[in-house]
Amino acid sequence: MISTPLILIGVGVLMIVFLVGLYNSLIRLKNKTEEAWSDIDVQLKRRYDLVPNLVSTVKGYAKHESSTFEQVTKSRSEAMQSKTPAEKAAAENMLTETLKSLFAVAENYPDLKANQNFIDLQNQLSQLEEAIQNSRRYYNGNVRDFNIKIESFPNNMISSYLGFKKFDFFEVAESKERENVKVEF
Repeated sequence: MISTPLILIGVGVLMIVFLVGLYNSLIRLKNKTEEAWSDIDVQLKRRYDLVPNLVSTVKGYAKHESSTFEQVTKSRSEAMQSKTPAEKAAAENMLTETLKSLFAVAENYPDLKANQNFIDLQNQLSQLEEAIQNSRRYYNGNVRDFNIKIESFPNNMISSYLGFKKFDFFEVAESKERENVKVEF
């Protein structure tokens, strides 16, 4: 017959194994989520670097559209300064809107639409928008998995004690998701 001290030691060992396993899985998911956010950040920085080239190309053809150029520049600056996924999503929605207005201005200039540099910039922006969307999906999938892990019972009691907090999803406004930046003419 197994004695009571052996049973208590066995239960204690099982609890330690459970806690170590839970902690390690939470760390793994947290690191994957942070890495996914880093991927989004890289794509967004590439987008931010492209915006001044777009503005200067359009500016060469549409000099009197200064308010549009100022708004695009302001939106880009705000997006670059935002930190959290929620702030970044709001700033990105604004930047997308101002880019749409920039392309609307470009539609009024047939010579601009035929400019090879402008066409190349449009193609780069289109590819970046797709890369951002893919990175966002990957990040949000990791956020979902992490949040489920820390909110599930009994993990929720232990994860909150260990200081793990939910990540925010990186979401774009519903209408923005359905209306991508128009880069084709």
